[in-house]
Amino acid sequence: MKRIKNYSVTALVLAAALFMACLNSCKKNDGYVKEVSTDMSKPAAVTNVKVKNFNGGAYITYDLPNSDNLLYVQAEYRINDKTTRQTKSSYYSDTVTVDGFAKSQEYEVTLYSVSRANVKSDPLVVKVHPDTPFYKLIKPTLTITSDFGGVNIKAMNPNQKDIGVILLAFDKSTQALEVVDQHYTKVDTINYSIRGYPAVSQKFGVYVTDKFGNISDTTVVNITPIFETLLDKSKFSVYKTPTDSPTAYGWEVPYLWDNKTDGYSNGWHTAPGAPAPIQVTFSLGVSAQLSRFVLWERPNQYAYAHGNPKDFSIWGSNINAPQDVRLPDYAPVGTVIGDWINIGNYHYPNPPSGLTPGFTNAADADFVAAGVNFNIPPGSTPIKYFRFMVHDTWSNGDFAHMMELSIYGNPQ
Repeated sequence: MKRIKNYSVTALVLAAALFMACLNSCKKNDGYVKEVSTDMSKPAAVTNVKVKNFNGGAYITYDLPNSDNLLYVQAEYRINDKTTRQTKSSYYSDTVTVDGFAKSQEYEVTLYSVSRANVKSDPLVVKVHPDTPFYKLIKPTLTITSDFGGVNIKAMNPNQKDIGVILLAFDKSTQALEVVDQHYTKVDTINYSIRGYPAVSQKFGVYVTDKFGNISDTTVVNITPIFETLLDKSKFSVYKTPTDSPTAYGWEVPYLWDNKTDGYSNGWHTAPGAPAPIQVTFSLGVSAQLSRFVLWERPNQYAYAHGNPKDFSIWGSNINAPQDVRLPDYAPVGTVIGDWINIGNYHYPNPPSGLTPGFTNAADADFVAAGVNFNIPPGSTPIKYFRFMVHDTWSNGDFAHMMELSIYGNPQ
């Protein structure tokens, strides 16, 4: 006699169920999806409709028809001259939201009750009158002014809505304004600069758009960018003051302007355990109104770690041989203490990946290795001496390091 394996009844039943499931799920898909219901009767329309308008849209509430076959309520509407939108709300809800309208005016919204067999009710037209869309509220706050090597753009977005600020510049080849930058954001205070233009008068335009494709009117201006150049590093020199941090490991101050950023050469490194503040001071060799600076932190395995600066301030002085003073950890831009003035407070950008420092990826490391640009507030006073003060590092330690600084501005 052959030996017979002893399977339990439960196991056999489970195996049979899995086999049938496989037969059903592994059939070839012929591209045809059956209706979820064979009831082809037309559902009734919603009733007792009410509208509550908001900026750029409206909430439409209603009573659902008494039907077990209802699947959802659908709204169809035009938001501008080009775009038709469609939004749906399931039978679990008594409200459908319509939004993206270009203006504060009356619009028609067509509502349909839709059955499980995809049968629509008769159309029900509802009128809405949205309040002013956010992109139109933001546009009056938008300003464009001259900046070093380009233009500075500011706007207020207190509701933190997703918007785009689009910059146009005159193109000689097309003899028209063409898009040169698209800045998408949801921050409440918009303030950024676009550079790379000569210091000659030219035409720029700027407008606001939203995620629905609506666009504001365009502000067109003639602007002359302020002259900007990379300051000559051969003129930089050490200006050691009593409050400057002692250096360590052979990483001395002049390595901050030797144009070596690879992380394998020396940079500037302070001694661990030294008293606060963590800072370095040096001479620019010329009086200059600064526009920006590029910071290269220590890259590779040190990215977002170790002694790389996280929060820091820039102070400066335009006085020959400025007297040293212990500066506060934090002060508003423009604060004057002794011979020194605060010209900027900064936070090094968080990892672009959104990952936590210590768990960053290769893209974050590449971001650090490329150097990061920091703008000096427009209209800052010219300075001859540059002081970099570190408030926090990515390891919260008592020392700091960085590879290189490139400083831009207008020498006086």
